[in-house]
Amino acid sequence: MARREDADILDSIERWVEREVRPIARHHDHADEYPHELVGQMQALGLFGATIGEEYGGLGLSASTYAQIVTTIAAAWMAPVGIFNSHLIMAACVERHGTAAQKAHWLPRFASGELRGGIGLTEPDAGTDLQAIRTVARRDGETYVIDGTKTWITNGIHGECFAVLVKTDPAAVPRHAGMSLFLCEKGPGFTVGRKLKKLGYKAIDSAELVFDGHRVPADRLIGGVEGQGFVQAAQGLALGRINVAARGAGIAQGALREALRYAQQRKTFGKPIAQHQAIQLKLADMATRVEAARLLIRQAAAKYDSGERCDLEAGMAKLFASEAGVENSLEAMRIFGGYSYSTEFDIERFYRDAPLMCIGEGTNEMQRIIIARQLLERNPV
Repeated sequence: MARREDADILDSIERWVEREVRPIARHHDHADEYPHELVGQMQALGLFGATIGEEYGGLGLSASTYAQIVTTIAAAWMAPVGIFNSHLIMAACVERHGTAAQKAHWLPRFASGELRGGIGLTEPDAGTDLQAIRTVARRDGETYVIDGTKTWITNGIHGECFAVLVKTDPAAVPRHAGMSLFLCEKGPGFTVGRKLKKLGYKAIDSAELVFDGHRVPADRLIGGVEGQGFVQAAQGLALGRINVAARGAGIAQGALREALRYAQQRKTFGKPIAQHQAIQLKLADMATRVEAARLLIRQAAAKYDSGERCDLEAGMAKLFASEAGVENSLEAMRIFGGYSYSTEFDIERFYRDAPLMCIGEGTNEMQRIIIARQLLERNPV
């Protein structure tokens, strides 16, 4: 896509955020109320097909442009981004690894938002260690029968279709060799267990998904070959980590914006607090974190767009940008002082939303291990 078109899309998103997202964020967050109207607007904007190829009806945006969109939205309200991010991870798994028939059947429906969903990886006893999942699928003629439970699944209530990671060979060694990824639509044997209450990331449905004898046609095995699910999911998470990094950068940017405004309005000792050196030092560090996060995200997205392996770069971006979101939200709280605890200001939402970015799509502790391992692999002695 031409750079001019990308710029036009980004400009449209910025206007939409100011007109539609920012004004409703506080109400929906405090009420923990799903933003149905906003989801319809995101569908009309093409966000459910943002990174899906144009040949399938998507916008075909690069990860670089997509990350900028995510940052722009998250700077106003982080939560809605999760609705189309989880959906696009599912779509990326199909687009990168699916059969020609699967791509032709599923991707146009994903791109239009007609069929929305996400990715089912996490289980009650398996998060970062995906190889520990217990959900199984056994072959029965032309179908597979799936049993197990997934948890913390974004879009779990309002989504209809999920890429679900299962074990088709629980006895496989190594463990990841027995894992497969299926496209599952809600129906008999596939139900929503419960909505999970959260500290932040409110208004967006996070739920348990329960599979009890759920039958899936064999042609919904992504790629058509068993044992490829772990690699497919891991590569999908590369886009997810770039997204989480962009969300962290958005939170950091939003916190900076609020702090800059407040510091110039609030006065102590006869002058705006922005003129006090202690506040200036905080603002300088906050701005530096935002810019550094953006550069790391740009590097990771460029690698992803080129088709190169990018777990090192995506890990660095996710690690730094998510921590930047936490640090900037906390510094903004300190700049706001007592008012930071008031629900009349958005900064308390940034403070509640930010820590999730350090946990989601692989904890930051795991990102550090990934980074270190990649450094050693790329720089042997």
